Amino acid sequence: MAAATPLPAPTAPVPALGFFERYLSVWVVLCIVAGIGLGQLAPSLFQAVGRMEIARVNLPVGLLIWVMVIPMLLKVDFGALGEVRRHWRGIGVTLFVNWAVKPFSMALLGWLFIRHLFAAWLPADQLDSYVAGLILLAAAPCTAMVFVWSRLTGGDPAFTLSQVALNDTIMVFAFAPLVGLLLGLSSIVVPWATLLASVVLYIVIPVIIAQLWRRALLRRGQAAFDRAVERIGPLSIAALLLTLVLLFAFQGEAILRQPLVIAMLAVPILLQVLFNAGLAYWLNRRVGEQHSIACPSALIGASNFFELAVAAAISLFGFHSGAALATVVGVLVEVPVMLLVVRVVNRSRAWYAGGAA
Repeated sequence: MAAATPLPAPTAPVPALGFFERYLSVWVVLCIVAGIGLGQLAPSLFQAVGRMEIARVNLPVGLLIWVMVIPMLLKVDFGALGEVRRHWRGIGVTLFVNWAVKPFSMALLGWLFIRHLFAAWLPADQLDSYVAGLILLAAAPCTAMVFVWSRLTGGDPAFTLSQVALNDTIMVFAFAPLVGLLLGLSSIVVPWATLLASVVLYIVIPVIIAQLWRRALLRRGQAAFDRAVERIGPLSIAALLLTLVLLFAFQGEAILRQPLVIAMLAVPILLQVLFNAGLAYWLNRRVGEQHSIACPSALIGASNFFELAVAAAISLFGFHSGAALATVVGVLVEVPVMLLVVRVVNRSRAWYAGGAA
Protein backbone atom coordinates (compact mmCIF):
# COMPACT_ATOMS: atom_id res chain seq x y z
CA MET A 1 0.00 0.00 0.00
CA ALA A 2 1.35 3.42 -0.92
CA ALA A 3 2.24 5.91 1.77
CA ALA A 4 -0.50 8.32 2.71
CA THR A 5 -0.26 11.65 0.90
CA PRO A 6 -2.51 14.64 1.41
CA LEU A 7 -4.87 15.38 -1.42
CA PRO A 8 -4.87 18.91 -2.79
CA ALA A 9 -7.66 21.12 -1.59
CA PRO A 10 -10.14 22.33 -4.18
CA THR A 11 -8.94 25.54 -5.82
CA ALA A 12 -12.43 27.04 -5.95
CA PRO A 13 -15.39 26.95 -3.61
CA VAL A 14 -17.72 24.07 -4.32
CA PRO A 15 -21.09 25.36 -5.54
CA ALA A 16 -24.19 24.39 -3.65
CA LEU A 17 -27.18 22.65 -5.13
CA GLY A 18 -29.65 24.90 -6.87
CA PHE A 19 -32.97 25.67 -5.23
CA PHE A 20 -34.95 23.19 -7.32
CA GLU A 21 -32.37 20.40 -6.99
CA ARG A 22 -31.91 20.86 -3.24
CA TYR A 23 -35.60 20.42 -2.52
CA LEU A 24 -36.40 17.92 -5.28
CA SER A 25 -37.66 15.33 -2.79
CA VAL A 26 -39.98 17.94 -1.25
CA TRP A 27 -41.39 18.78 -4.68
CA VAL A 28 -41.91 15.09 -5.38
CA VAL A 29 -43.85 14.65 -2.13
CA LEU A 30 -46.01 17.68 -3.02
CA CYS A 31 -46.58 16.15 -6.47
CA ILE A 32 -47.72 12.92 -4.80
CA VAL A 33 -50.28 14.84 -2.75
CA ALA A 34 -51.38 17.04 -5.65
CA GLY A 35 -51.57 14.16 -8.12
CA ILE A 36 -53.59 11.91 -5.83
CA GLY A 37 -55.93 14.77 -4.92
CA LEU A 38 -56.49 15.90 -8.50
CA GLY A 39 -56.95 12.31 -9.64
CA GLN A 40 -59.76 11.89 -7.12
CA LEU A 41 -61.38 15.24 -7.93
CA ALA A 42 -61.20 15.09 -11.75
CA PRO A 43 -60.75 11.46 -12.87
CA SER A 44 -62.32 12.06 -16.30
CA LEU A 45 -59.71 14.74 -17.09
CA PHE A 46 -56.79 12.41 -16.45
CA GLN A 47 -58.47 9.55 -18.27
CA ALA A 48 -58.67 11.83 -21.30
CA VAL A 49 -54.95 12.62 -20.96
CA GLY A 50 -54.21 8.89 -20.72
CA ARG A 51 -56.04 8.25 -24.01
CA MET A 52 -53.89 10.74 -25.95
CA GLU A 53 -51.62 8.03 -27.37
CA ILE A 54 -50.08 7.09 -30.69
CA ALA A 55 -48.41 3.66 -30.93
CA ARG A 56 -48.41 3.35 -27.11
CA VAL A 57 -46.64 6.72 -26.76
CA ASN A 58 -48.55 9.17 -24.62
CA LEU A 59 -48.20 12.51 -26.40
CA PRO A 60 -48.37 14.86 -23.36
CA VAL A 61 -45.85 12.75 -21.46
CA GLY A 62 -43.60 12.44 -24.52
CA LEU A 63 -43.49 16.23 -24.83
CA LEU A 64 -42.82 16.63 -21.12
CA ILE A 65 -39.98 14.09 -21.27
CA TRP A 66 -38.35 16.02 -24.10
CA VAL A 67 -38.60 19.28 -22.13
CA MET A 68 -37.15 17.38 -19.17
CA VAL A 69 -34.27 15.61 -20.92
CA ILE A 70 -33.03 17.93 -23.66
CA PRO A 71 -31.83 20.75 -21.35
CA MET A 72 -29.85 18.17 -19.38
CA LEU A 73 -28.28 16.72 -22.51
CA LEU A 74 -27.13 20.20 -23.54
CA LYS A 75 -24.39 19.86 -20.93
CA VAL A 76 -22.95 16.73 -22.54
CA ASP A 77 -19.94 17.31 -24.79
CA PHE A 78 -19.22 14.21 -26.85
CA GLY A 79 -15.88 15.76 -27.77
CA ALA A 80 -14.84 14.86 -24.23
CA LEU A 81 -14.62 11.20 -25.28
CA GLY A 82 -11.01 11.96 -26.20
CA GLU A 83 -10.29 12.37 -22.48
CA VAL A 84 -11.22 8.74 -21.72
CA ARG A 85 -7.65 7.47 -22.16
CA ARG A 86 -6.25 9.85 -19.51
CA HIS A 87 -8.00 8.04 -16.68
CA TRP A 88 -8.66 4.65 -18.20
CA ARG A 89 -8.69 2.90 -14.82
CA GLY A 90 -11.45 5.14 -13.45
CA ILE A 91 -13.40 4.82 -16.71
CA GLY A 92 -12.98 1.05 -16.53
CA VAL A 93 -14.42 1.00 -13.00
CA THR A 94 -17.32 3.23 -14.09
CA LEU A 95 -18.19 1.00 -17.05
CA PHE A 96 -17.89 -2.18 -15.00
CA VAL A 97 -20.20 -0.94 -12.25
CA ASN A 98 -22.71 0.77 -14.55
CA TRP A 99 -23.12 -1.99 -17.11
CA ALA A 100 -21.91 -5.26 -15.56
CA VAL A 101 -23.01 -4.86 -11.93
CA LYS A 102 -25.70 -2.23 -11.43
CA PRO A 103 -28.56 -3.56 -13.61
CA PHE A 104 -27.99 -7.16 -12.51
CA SER A 105 -27.74 -6.26 -8.81
CA MET A 106 -31.02 -4.36 -9.07
CA ALA A 107 -32.71 -7.29 -10.82
CA LEU A 108 -31.49 -9.54 -7.99
CA LEU A 109 -32.69 -7.14 -5.28
CA GLY A 110 -36.03 -6.73 -7.05
CA TRP A 111 -36.48 -10.50 -7.20
CA LEU A 112 -35.51 -10.86 -3.52
CA PHE A 113 -37.61 -8.06 -2.04
CA ILE A 114 -40.55 -7.69 -4.41
CA ARG A 115 -41.20 -11.31 -5.32
CA HIS A 116 -40.32 -12.82 -1.97
CA LEU A 117 -39.79 -10.70 1.17
CA PHE A 118 -42.48 -8.09 0.45
CA ALA A 119 -44.72 -10.11 -1.86
CA ALA A 120 -47.42 -10.74 0.76
CA TRP A 121 -47.99 -6.97 1.22
CA LEU A 122 -47.97 -6.01 -2.46
CA PRO A 123 -50.69 -6.50 -5.10
CA ALA A 124 -49.98 -9.84 -6.77
CA ASP A 125 -50.87 -8.59 -10.24
CA GLN A 126 -48.21 -5.84 -10.04
CA LEU A 127 -45.19 -7.79 -8.80
CA ASP A 128 -43.69 -8.28 -12.25
CA SER A 129 -44.35 -4.65 -13.10
CA TYR A 130 -42.58 -3.41 -9.97
CA VAL A 131 -39.52 -5.51 -10.84
CA ALA A 132 -39.58 -4.19 -14.40
CA GLY A 133 -39.61 -0.60 -13.13
CA LEU A 134 -36.61 -1.24 -10.90
CA ILE A 135 -34.72 -2.77 -13.83
CA LEU A 136 -35.52 0.22 -16.06
CA LEU A 137 -34.26 2.54 -13.32
CA ALA A 138 -30.94 0.73 -12.93
CA ALA A 139 -30.26 0.26 -16.66
CA ALA A 140 -29.93 4.01 -17.31
CA PRO A 141 -26.85 5.70 -15.75
CA CYS A 142 -27.25 9.29 -14.59
CA THR A 143 -26.65 12.05 -17.14
CA ALA A 144 -27.23 15.54 -15.76
CA MET A 145 -27.38 15.39 -11.97
CA VAL A 146 -23.98 13.67 -11.80
CA PHE A 147 -22.41 17.03 -12.76
CA VAL A 148 -23.94 18.51 -9.59
CA TRP A 149 -22.82 15.62 -7.39
CA SER A 150 -19.31 15.73 -8.87
CA ARG A 151 -18.92 19.44 -8.13
CA LEU A 152 -20.02 18.89 -4.53
CA THR A 153 -17.13 16.44 -4.06
CA GLY A 154 -14.47 18.39 -5.94
CA GLY A 155 -14.53 15.81 -8.71
CA ASP A 156 -12.41 16.20 -11.84
CA PRO A 157 -14.73 18.03 -14.30
CA ALA A 158 -12.99 16.64 -17.42
CA PHE A 159 -13.35 13.08 -16.15
CA THR A 160 -16.98 13.65 -15.16
CA LEU A 161 -17.80 14.99 -18.61
CA SER A 162 -15.96 12.18 -20.41
CA GLN A 163 -17.65 9.41 -18.42
CA VAL A 164 -21.10 10.95 -18.95
CA ALA A 165 -20.46 11.25 -22.70
CA LEU A 166 -19.24 7.64 -22.85
CA ASN A 167 -22.18 6.32 -20.84
CA ASP A 168 -24.66 8.21 -23.03
CA THR A 169 -23.04 6.76 -26.14
CA ILE A 170 -23.22 3.23 -24.73
CA MET A 171 -26.81 3.78 -23.56
CA VAL A 172 -27.99 4.39 -27.13
CA PHE A 173 -26.91 0.86 -28.07
CA ALA A 174 -27.07 -1.08 -24.79
CA PHE A 175 -30.20 0.14 -22.99
CA ALA A 176 -32.76 -1.82 -25.02
CA PRO A 177 -30.80 -5.13 -25.20
CA LEU A 178 -29.91 -4.97 -21.50
CA VAL A 179 -33.47 -4.21 -20.39
CA GLY A 180 -34.79 -6.89 -22.73
CA LEU A 181 -32.34 -9.44 -21.35
CA LEU A 182 -33.13 -8.71 -17.69
CA LEU A 183 -36.88 -8.59 -18.24
CA GLY A 184 -36.64 -11.89 -20.08
CA LEU A 185 -34.60 -13.45 -17.28
CA SER A 186 -37.26 -12.16 -14.87
CA SER A 187 -39.96 -13.91 -16.97
CA ILE A 188 -41.53 -10.58 -17.95
CA VAL A 189 -42.88 -10.25 -21.49
CA VAL A 190 -40.78 -7.78 -23.50
CA PRO A 191 -42.64 -5.59 -26.03
CA TRP A 192 -39.55 -5.12 -28.19
CA ALA A 193 -41.09 -2.67 -30.65
CA THR A 194 -42.12 -0.34 -27.81
CA LEU A 195 -38.76 -0.73 -26.07
CA LEU A 196 -36.83 0.19 -29.21
CA ALA A 197 -39.22 3.08 -29.90
CA SER A 198 -38.53 4.36 -26.36
CA VAL A 199 -34.79 4.36 -27.06
CA VAL A 200 -35.27 6.34 -30.27
CA LEU A 201 -37.78 8.78 -28.76
CA TYR A 202 -36.15 9.37 -25.39
CA ILE A 203 -32.42 8.88 -26.10
CA VAL A 204 -31.51 9.18 -29.79
CA ILE A 205 -33.75 12.08 -30.85
CA PRO A 206 -33.16 14.18 -27.69
CA VAL A 207 -29.39 13.66 -28.01
CA ILE A 208 -29.45 14.86 -31.63
CA ILE A 209 -31.62 17.90 -30.81
CA ALA A 210 -29.50 18.77 -27.77
CA GLN A 211 -26.22 18.53 -29.67
CA LEU A 212 -27.48 20.69 -32.56
CA TRP A 213 -28.81 23.24 -30.06
CA ARG A 214 -25.54 23.09 -28.11
CA ARG A 215 -23.51 23.90 -31.23
CA ALA A 216 -25.80 26.79 -32.11
CA LEU A 217 -25.49 28.26 -28.61
CA LEU A 218 -21.71 27.82 -28.45
CA ARG A 219 -21.32 29.80 -31.68
CA ARG A 220 -22.47 32.79 -29.61
CA GLY A 221 -19.76 32.17 -27.02
CA GLN A 222 -19.35 30.23 -23.79
CA ALA A 223 -20.96 32.96 -21.68
CA ALA A 224 -24.10 32.92 -23.83
CA PHE A 225 -24.20 29.13 -23.63
CA ASP A 226 -23.90 29.18 -19.83
CA ARG A 227 -26.68 31.75 -19.54
CA ALA A 228 -28.97 29.73 -21.78
CA VAL A 229 -28.36 26.52 -19.80
CA GLU A 230 -29.06 28.34 -16.54
CA ARG A 231 -32.29 29.86 -17.87
CA ILE A 232 -33.78 26.64 -19.21
CA GLY A 233 -32.71 24.47 -16.26
CA PRO A 234 -35.88 25.12 -14.22
CA LEU A 235 -38.00 24.06 -17.22
CA SER A 236 -36.52 20.58 -16.95
CA ILE A 237 -37.47 20.24 -13.28
CA ALA A 238 -40.92 21.75 -13.92
CA ALA A 239 -41.58 19.18 -16.68
CA LEU A 240 -40.48 16.39 -14.34
CA LEU A 241 -42.82 17.57 -11.59
CA LEU A 242 -45.78 17.90 -13.96
CA THR A 243 -45.11 14.37 -15.21
CA LEU A 244 -45.16 13.15 -11.61
CA VAL A 245 -48.50 14.86 -10.98
CA LEU A 246 -49.93 12.96 -13.95
CA LEU A 247 -48.44 9.69 -12.73
CA PHE A 248 -49.79 10.01 -9.21
CA ALA A 249 -53.20 11.04 -10.50
CA PHE A 250 -53.32 7.62 -12.16
CA GLN A 251 -51.65 5.81 -9.26
CA GLY A 252 -53.75 7.41 -6.52
CA GLU A 253 -56.19 4.56 -5.94
CA ALA A 254 -53.39 1.98 -5.59
CA ILE A 255 -51.41 4.20 -3.21
CA LEU A 256 -54.44 4.99 -1.04
CA ARG A 257 -55.19 1.27 -0.76
CA GLN A 258 -51.59 0.41 0.15
CA PRO A 259 -49.67 3.52 1.26
CA LEU A 260 -46.63 1.47 2.33
CA VAL A 261 -45.95 0.38 -1.24
CA ILE A 262 -43.65 3.39 -1.78
CA ALA A 263 -41.53 2.50 1.27
CA MET A 264 -41.26 -1.13 0.14
CA LEU A 265 -40.16 -0.10 -3.35
CA ALA A 266 -37.60 2.28 -1.84
CA VAL A 267 -35.75 -0.50 0.01
CA PRO A 268 -34.12 -2.23 -3.01
CA ILE A 269 -33.40 1.16 -4.59
CA LEU A 270 -31.58 2.38 -1.47
CA LEU A 271 -29.57 -0.82 -1.14
CA GLN A 272 -28.64 -0.74 -4.81
CA VAL A 273 -27.46 2.89 -4.64
CA LEU A 274 -25.30 2.33 -1.56
CA PHE A 275 -23.85 -0.95 -2.83
CA ASN A 276 -22.84 0.36 -6.25
CA ALA A 277 -21.47 3.65 -4.93
CA GLY A 278 -19.39 1.80 -2.36
CA LEU A 279 -18.16 -0.74 -4.90
CA ALA A 280 -17.07 1.91 -7.41
CA TYR A 281 -15.38 4.00 -4.71
CA TRP A 282 -13.49 1.00 -3.31
CA LEU A 283 -12.45 -0.29 -6.75
CA ASN A 284 -11.03 3.10 -7.73
CA ARG A 285 -9.00 3.09 -4.53
CA ARG A 286 -7.75 -0.42 -5.27
CA VAL A 287 -6.60 0.48 -8.79
CA GLY A 288 -4.85 3.63 -7.53
CA GLU A 289 -7.06 6.35 -8.99
CA GLN A 290 -7.15 9.85 -7.50
CA HIS A 291 -9.95 10.85 -5.13
CA SER A 292 -11.16 13.44 -7.67
CA ILE A 293 -11.72 10.56 -10.13
CA ALA A 294 -13.17 8.08 -7.65
CA CYS A 295 -15.91 10.49 -6.52
CA PRO A 296 -17.65 11.06 -9.88
CA SER A 297 -17.09 7.39 -10.74
CA ALA A 298 -18.87 6.32 -7.55
CA LEU A 299 -21.63 8.90 -7.98
CA ILE A 300 -22.52 7.97 -11.54
CA GLY A 301 -22.54 4.34 -10.44
CA ALA A 302 -25.10 5.15 -7.77
CA SER A 303 -27.47 7.61 -9.47
CA ASN A 304 -29.90 6.97 -12.31
CA PHE A 305 -31.21 8.65 -15.46
CA PHE A 306 -34.65 8.52 -13.89
CA GLU A 307 -36.21 10.73 -16.58
CA LEU A 308 -35.57 8.02 -19.18
CA ALA A 309 -36.73 5.30 -16.79
CA VAL A 310 -40.04 7.09 -16.12
CA ALA A 311 -40.65 7.64 -19.84
CA ALA A 312 -39.83 4.05 -20.77
CA ALA A 313 -41.99 2.65 -17.95
CA ILE A 314 -45.00 4.66 -19.11
CA SER A 315 -44.50 3.62 -22.74
CA LEU A 316 -43.95 -0.06 -21.94
CA PHE A 317 -46.46 -0.61 -19.14
CA GLY A 318 -48.72 2.45 -18.87
CA PHE A 319 -49.58 5.13 -16.32
CA HIS A 320 -51.33 2.73 -13.98
CA SER A 321 -48.47 0.24 -13.86
CA GLY A 322 -46.29 -0.70 -10.93
CA ALA A 323 -43.31 -0.08 -13.22
CA ALA A 324 -44.19 3.61 -13.54
CA LEU A 325 -44.62 3.88 -9.77
CA ALA A 326 -41.28 2.15 -9.10
CA THR A 327 -39.39 4.58 -11.33
CA VAL A 328 -41.05 7.53 -9.58
CA VAL A 329 -39.90 6.18 -6.20
CA GLY A 330 -36.39 6.39 -7.67
CA VAL A 331 -36.94 10.12 -8.21
CA LEU A 332 -38.19 10.50 -4.64
CA VAL A 333 -35.08 9.01 -3.03
CA GLU A 334 -32.50 10.36 -5.50
CA VAL A 335 -31.50 13.64 -3.83
CA PRO A 336 -31.34 12.66 -0.13
CA VAL A 337 -29.49 9.42 -0.86
CA MET A 338 -27.02 11.02 -3.24
CA LEU A 339 -26.35 13.80 -0.72
CA LEU A 340 -25.56 11.04 1.77
CA VAL A 341 -23.09 9.48 -0.69
CA VAL A 342 -21.53 12.91 -1.29
CA ARG A 343 -21.07 13.36 2.46
CA VAL A 344 -19.48 9.91 2.83
CA VAL A 345 -16.92 10.35 0.04
CA ASN A 346 -16.02 13.84 1.27
CA ARG A 347 -15.54 12.72 4.88
CA SER A 348 -13.51 9.66 3.84
CA ARG A 349 -10.96 11.66 1.84
CA ALA A 350 -8.12 10.93 4.31
CA TRP A 351 -8.93 7.20 4.34
CA TYR A 352 -8.94 7.17 0.55
CA ALA A 353 -5.52 8.88 0.39
CA GLY A 354 -4.04 5.99 2.36
CA GLY A 355 -4.70 3.54 -0.46
CA ALA A 356 -4.58 5.64 -3.64
CA ALA A 357 -1.45 5.88 -5.72
